[in-house]
Amino acid sequence: MMLATIPAPPGQQIDIGPLSIHYYGVLIGIGALVAIALGRRRWAALGGDPDLVDRVGFVAVIAGLLGGRAGYVATHLSNFTDRPWAVLFLWEGGLAVFGGLTIGIIVGIWYARRLGMFVPAAIDAIIPGLPLAQAIGRWGNYFNQELYGTPSTLPWALEVDPARRVAPYTEFATFHPTFLYESLLNLLLFGVLLWLGTQRRLRQGSLLFAYLAGYGLIRFFVELIRTDTTFRLLGLSRNNWIAVLVFLGGLAALRWWQRHGPDRPVGTPLNAATESSAPHSRSGGDGHGDGGTTSDDDARPSTTPTGS
Repeated sequence: MMLATIPAPPGQQIDIGPLSIHYYGVLIGIGALVAIALGRRRWAALGGDPDLVDRVGFVAVIAGLLGGRAGYVATHLSNFTDRPWAVLFLWEGGLAVFGGLTIGIIVGIWYARRLGMFVPAAIDAIIPGLPLAQAIGRWGNYFNQELYGTPSTLPWALEVDPARRVAPYTEFATFHPTFLYESLLNLLLFGVLLWLGTQRRLRQGSLLFAYLAGYGLIRFFVELIRTDTTFRLLGLSRNNWIAVLVFLGGLAALRWWQRHGPDRPVGTPLNAATESSAPHSRSGGDGHGDGGTTSDDDARPSTTPTGS
């Protein structure tokens, strides 16, 4: 007899009249706001205009949602055979983390450059907020009772309602709470990135590659006990293999950046980072703009996982 478990959630949403507010979406939104707030504070500490972080964050979040949706649809095409127009229904859930991160980071860097921000410094200011946002957002999987792990009888095992259990584990009642594992590991990664941000031997911009390597490693191990995928190659899921590539790519890029990146340590204030170029405003510049605030021009919500 189990002495303790994590109880199943009371539901997926709050209904206020005809309006349904899904915990999944609320938690993603809270995570994004917290990450942007942290980025504002870190960018301002470098001497930058924090309002620029709002603009970059908004664009990056939208791009990330679209990229995450595209990644999910590409790997779950059968879910849209009968309703192809449902591809546009983002509010129904269905986001792939790796797709969202890829598009969100690329678009965020592009837009920061357009705004005249010194990109390596902007990366170091904003990137640590990503694992913090993910740590918050992962709790949406708890409320949706999805993306959990293999059966478990550990004291912190997660209770899953019978209707939410997946084959061949329908006879089991408790499972590994992978959402909790990944949430805690993302908090650890957040702390590591903050610490790395104080290590002057790293070049400015390095935190992006440290994040990729760290998250790739986290995701690889979490994927080993997840039950939401049927695709396997050499015993590993699709996301396992993607995680391996992200981890190795992050390490390789970090090594390359340490040799060829800007000769400025992480945490260097913007005025020091650009002192050899023309004077810049409070937000800093990268040589491509004046650094001001103007531009230079693991699903169906109730039966299938909503994200990855």
